[in-house]
Amino acid sequence: MKLHPLGIVPLVGLALTGCSSGSGAGLDPGAEVSRPVATYSIVARDAETGSFGVAVQSHWFSVGSVVPWAEAGVGAVATQSLVNVTYGPLGLELMRAGRTAPEALEALTSTDPGQALRQVAMVDAEGRVGAHTGDRCIAEAGHQTGKAPDGSSYSVQANLMTNDTVPRAMAEAFENAAGETFDARLFAALAAAQGEGGDIRGKQSAAMLIVAAESSERPWEDTVLDLHVHDHPDPLVELERLMRVHRAYEHMNAGDLAIEHGDVPGALREYSAARELQPENAEMVFWTAVSLVNAGEADRAEALLARCYADQSADWRETLRRLPASGILPNDDALIDRLLSIPASDPR
Repeated sequence: MKLHPLGIVPLVGLALTGCSSGSGAGLDPGAEVSRPVATYSIVARDAETGSFGVAVQSHWFSVGSVVPWAEAGVGAVATQSLVNVTYGPLGLELMRAGRTAPEALEALTSTDPGQALRQVAMVDAEGRVGAHTGDRCIAEAGHQTGKAPDGSSYSVQANLMTNDTVPRAMAEAFENAAGETFDARLFAALAAAQGEGGDIRGKQSAAMLIVAAESSERPWEDTVLDLHVHDHPDPLVELERLMRVHRAYEHMNAGDLAIEHGDVPGALREYSAARELQPENAEMVFWTAVSLVNAGEADRAEALLARCYADQSADWRETLRRLPASGILPNDDALIDRLLSIPASDPR
């Protein structure tokens, strides 16, 4: 099996192998073991949307490739400390089969000879939470489970922390962020952990995974958000930036949908919201202009294209020139010549 080196010290007497994010069928949680991923994380079910989420930060490369697991309609898992990666796919498999989160967790820890080294949390489709911090996890280590005033259930967990106050700070931040979007609440928990000192080794990577409340049988549609910061001097700052980019593109998608329905005012509202979040992104401006042209609003598109043409990092005129052949703009030579002849303007 492929070695999966993810830690800081070797394990003694345990198999040092990892697993992929497949179904997990036939895996032995007592044998499939990786190396230490000391970290802090949150797993939660959002009461408003029913979505499941995991967010994590660690001083280790690409923490998001190991710790967070989630499946629409099933639940979410965070597996860390002397991490056994199979707790992710096996935990989801057991919950998919009808086990509650506490039952799934008990089934795995009770058959794992290394359970004292594990830190794991799970939440299921009914919002039931299971959490485990083995008594040999590196101090400061602990977890806290709870339910926010709005009914959102969660578990926060941390090990190898600077202070033992990290879980409490994370729980309070998640609960106090009620009313914010789910991703913002998960992020608030991470930020609170870092505010309490975070990982004693520092910081390197972060991730956030959110899936839908129900499965659509189309996995690519069930993932609401999947962001990874693999290696960064301030991963939470970068994660927050990526969250902002994600929201901007959600507005762009909503704008495109409005154009499809002939709702030009609605599209412009969505596109404007996207550009407020990403004012430096010329591509958002460009495709807004393209959508306006297709909606018969070429006059309104001209100012946007002028801003794009001022961007020296890309050739937006040539990009526009190629669109009619793909059916993305009307095959109208006069119209295309008019759009290409717009002078660049200062984007400010």
